[in-house]
Amino acid sequence: MQSDTTEAMVTIQQEVEQFIRDNFFYEGGPLGADTSFIETGVIDSTGVLELVAFIEDKYTIKVGNDEITLENLGSLGRIEAFVARKRAHAKV
Repeated sequence: MQSDTTEAMVTIQQEVEQFIRDNFFYEGGPLGADTSFIETGVIDSTGVLELVAFIEDKYTIKVGNDEITLENLGSLGRIEAFVARKRAHAKV
């Protein structure tokens, strides 16, 4: 049995992947949790800004300019962890 947190994280990855497919016309195979969006050409620097807007709207968090990094937003797994950290911080 999975925890609610694990289920929520899978949902975040699925939702972000669907956003990428819908908005960047990505038709390749499944994106792995560690697949780099930039290195594989899935999205470009302008696309990152669209991705940030989606994340802010969908998950009701604020992404600061200094947080727009590959470490935070470079892959599905990194986005998942970033959103979890931002949500945990908001609950404090």
